[in-house]
Amino acid sequence: MLFKSLPKGPGESLDFKFDWGSTVRGQPPYLEPGETIAAYSITADPGITVTEDQIVDAGRAVVVWLAGGTVGQTYEVLCSITTNVSRTAERTMSVPVIRK
Repeated sequence: MLFKSLPKGPGESLDFKFDWGSTVRGQPPYLEPGETIAAYSITADPGITVTEDQIVDAGRAVVVWLAGGTVGQTYEVLCSITTNVSRTAERTMSVPVIRK
């Protein structure tokens, strides 16, 4: 599933959230009640830098901090998770870089 994020500037370091526990675009939450993220990985396109990432919201979301990028480029950031009941899933976020 591909999500578009708000744009960032090339000099900004901003946080972006992959929310697995809330309703997104009318779709029910991926995580069931009591289910949490046990492990995750973040993969970003070359040219944008992941400076920090962590599980938040009582284990129901992952926040990633992104820095850099080139104006006019759009970068994809992939979040892969494994839950405490061994389910796996992936979401991709599209992050455009603009001049601000």
